[in-house]
Amino acid sequence: MAGGSAELELFRQRWREELAGGAKRRRRETAAELPVGPQSHPSEEPSEPGYLALARGLLDGGVPPGPARPDPQPARPAEEPPGDRGGGGGDDLLGQLIRDLNEINEVPFFDVQLPYELALKIFQYLGKTELGRCAQVSRTWKVLAEDEVLWYRLCQQEGYLLDTSISDQSCWKLALRNCRARERTLKTNWKNRIGAVSQLPYELGKILSDVHSWDGVVIAGYTSGEVRLWDTRTWDYTAPILEPVHGPGDAGPQPHVSFVRINSSLAVAAYEDGTISVWSLMFGREPIHRYQHNQRIQALALVSEGATVATASGFEVKVESPNDRGFWQTTGTFEIQKLVNFLNLVPDVTGSPVTVAAAEDIVYLLKAEDPESRISGKILHSVYGQPVTCLDVSAQEAAFGVKTFGWLLNEPNQILLYNLETSQCLKKMGNSIGDFTCVNLQNSPPNMLVTGNKDRRVRVFDLRQSESLCSLYAHQLGVSAVQMDDWKIVSGGEEGLVCVWDQRMGTKLWEMHARHPVRHLWFNSHSLITANIPDEKTPRGASIMDDDLTVHRKYRGTIYAYEFSVEQLAVESILPICRSSYDEVTGYNYNIGLAVPYDSI
Repeated sequence: MAGGSAELELFRQRWREELAGGAKRRRRETAAELPVGPQSHPSEEPSEPGYLALARGLLDGGVPPGPARPDPQPARPAEEPPGDRGGGGGDDLLGQLIRDLNEINEVPFFDVQLPYELALKIFQYLGKTELGRCAQVSRTWKVLAEDEVLWYRLCQQEGYLLDTSISDQSCWKLALRNCRARERTLKTNWKNRIGAVSQLPYELGKILSDVHSWDGVVIAGYTSGEVRLWDTRTWDYTAPILEPVHGPGDAGPQPHVSFVRINSSLAVAAYEDGTISVWSLMFGREPIHRYQHNQRIQALALVSEGATVATASGFEVKVESPNDRGFWQTTGTFEIQKLVNFLNLVPDVTGSPVTVAAAEDIVYLLKAEDPESRISGKILHSVYGQPVTCLDVSAQEAAFGVKTFGWLLNEPNQILLYNLETSQCLKKMGNSIGDFTCVNLQNSPPNMLVTGNKDRRVRVFDLRQSESLCSLYAHQLGVSAVQMDDWKIVSGGEEGLVCVWDQRMGTKLWEMHARHPVRHLWFNSHSLITANIPDEKTPRGASIMDDDLTVHRKYRGTIYAYEFSVEQLAVESILPICRSSYDEVTGYNYNIGLAVPYDSI
């Protein structure tokens, strides 16, 4: 502090001497220019300029003169030299100060002076590299190139911190740098399998029936009739159980869960007896809506954003959604000629919901507001003897696999892409002998589509060229689930193998194996959810007693949660039993096998 005060005092003293020398020089010049006569008053000192008075006030620590001071002279352009002031050089520091202040409002562009706002508008068209180069030109361009508006815009364009405002960060250039560093770290962790992996067990549920997830929240249905939730974003494994509504005649064990679905606000479960229960994720464990089908449910769909549920039972498709006052009602009921195999709700639809249903060899487009489709539905595609093997929809398109006659007519199996507005076939892709078992259109990058096939291959298609970009081979019993993003592909097989691929290199990064087929997988930038669901719901040798908890773990199925944002090896992650809070009233203590002793964890 003492050194800083001494330097400041030395600077003030030097500036006072320069100001005093400049004032004396000006008085001599003024006295030489004045004529000698009776009207001249040599003893009267000329008034000093306004900027000198301002500087003296700042040096003395006082308040600068107010409105009484004379108007200052116009500021010189930023690139104008100090000029020949008569050899004194007394205004060097003050002139430099004025020029620096002037550069803040006038930005030099070659030989043109531009206002700051207009220069900022020009710089908005530059990227990160160009802004970094411009910051090395001059101090003025450095201030301009590091403006928060420019870096906030770049951060939004690259998809970082989209739900924030410009006032949430003090330095958006540093925020963008941290986001990109985090993205590189996550990519390295994905490639090298660095992170934590854990199971989501529930022994009392007996055998796993169906699993679905949304943004890290997992819902699972079991053969015991129970539905359970996990939030892997907080690693909270004390999952709540969603309680069904029992009627007065519902005595005995609960029916098995057939399907479960979840989105940002709702959780839905369909039971074997045709009951559908809808829960709100915001209000408790009791369902907010419940309706019944007369027959077993073949398919269940929940819109990705919103509150619309579609179910298919027998030859009927029913669509339910709440009205403006929040009361649930039947939006549409459609009669289908054949049994429905696949059912999807079209996302991002304004107005009445739109449903796409695949029933054997016919694909229907069901719109509740369309009078022609009110009863039987509009046929989108139909070829006799060519059943649909998989289905997925996006906001404007529907993609599904078709099983052709194969070797009989020398026709390969294909993926068809339809436009939902025009109901026209846009593309026919694929040339495979095996059946297409899964397709992912909604979660794929723009103009991309990834499929899985019974021939044990994963294929990526470019929708603009109708050609396969790559074909990956690793599974032994066919591909059952697949998803991709801009650089990686995750696939699951019937043999229980989960493979992670580098799409551009076409190489396998790593794999994990578990018993039972992979029926569900979902991932984002930092986490991965996989579910191995057994096909056999009543395994041979299992007890049929309701109070028996000894169903062997090899029959139950497993749910795995991977987290890649932590610097921890998967083989060194804490075991699920060690995460338990031990506060459950009932527990299960059979078939527990610890990989390592407690003292080694």
